[in-house]
Amino acid sequence: MDNEYLLAKAKNEQLHESGECGGAVSSIFKYLLDEKIVDGVLVLTKGEDLYDGIPTFIENSDEIINSCGSLHCSPTLYGDLLSKELKDKKVAISVKPCDMMAIKELEIRHQINPENIITVGLNCGGTVKPVTAEKMIKLFYDTDPQDVVKEEIDKGKFIIELKDGTEKSVKIDDLEDEGYGRRENCRRCVNKIPRQADLACGNWGSANGWTFVEVTSQKGKEIIENAENKGYVETKTPGEKPIAIRSKIEKVMIKMGNKFQKRYLEKEYPSINQWDNYWNRCIECYSCRDICPICYCIGCELERDFYKDDSTTRNPLTFQAVRISHMAYSCINCGQCEDVCPMEIPIARIYQRMQNKYKEISGYEAGHSDELPPIYSPLKE
Repeated sequence: MDNEYLLAKAKNEQLHESGECGGAVSSIFKYLLDEKIVDGVLVLTKGEDLYDGIPTFIENSDEIINSCGSLHCSPTLYGDLLSKELKDKKVAISVKPCDMMAIKELEIRHQINPENIITVGLNCGGTVKPVTAEKMIKLFYDTDPQDVVKEEIDKGKFIIELKDGTEKSVKIDDLEDEGYGRRENCRRCVNKIPRQADLACGNWGSANGWTFVEVTSQKGKEIIENAENKGYVETKTPGEKPIAIRSKIEKVMIKMGNKFQKRYLEKEYPSINQWDNYWNRCIECYSCRDICPICYCIGCELERDFYKDDSTTRNPLTFQAVRISHMAYSCINCGQCEDVCPMEIPIARIYQRMQNKYKEISGYEAGHSDELPPIYSPLKE
């Protein structure tokens, strides 16, 4: 089917006011729960503060209000939760582009049944590490991070809203020039609208109080039509200008991503000697393996006796080389491995660089291609 464009907003006043841009996504989730189309909705909810996002499985539609709004300072992925913890349930899920790419990789490996999930995509300009965000707000905004009640990224700025209703903003470029702002992998990202999802939603091109929705699958088309017929959302067709604005923003973001890829994967890419120093830092804590949303093998090669034999002295590269040989061609550049590395090894760079090279050679693009990569072995399932 050809993709369609809509503007949508919640009919429920509370969801409309609490939503990031009209509350359409929350209303769609409420519809799916009320009509018992899904067993639950997997979303990110606020924990102790804006910097503490918690993946939450909501089964009661009255609790959907708790997931309204954005949490750019909680870079968390859901793929492994779907494949391991919610495998037998019907689930609706809000997904960033990297979330959707991880789900796609797991689907073609038969770890997630696509018939069991409904994906509502969220446009993404990038996320910020929680500790970085708190330091950044103190330094650049002269504000106590705990006084921030809302944050958003809009028109090239990171905007915060305080308890007293005032807003402060700083250009993303200025923050990143000083070593703050978005995570490095988000800067390199060129996938900004998750069109592999059933619906792709966001504020790019939307009118005030409305969500811009790109209907990307037949399943998504039926969901939003039924949600409107049941009185959960209101929709209208956008004019040419909102569509053009959204397209322009996406192109600018892709251009920025390509610029950062050239910087981090070419101009500032570590030399062989630098990589040798990085690998020597590795303490084999397994955090990069455990956090990876795509790494799913039940019998992991890295659990073999050879790797646990303390009497054997191994080259530090051995551990990482095994991971690279298994996962680099499927890397979706989510950056989770780099986030959790206690030794601050920039491993996401080498993974994305190798995935890009593999794409050039084979045509396989992680998180987008419908077929398994040529190098893939079915013995891993």
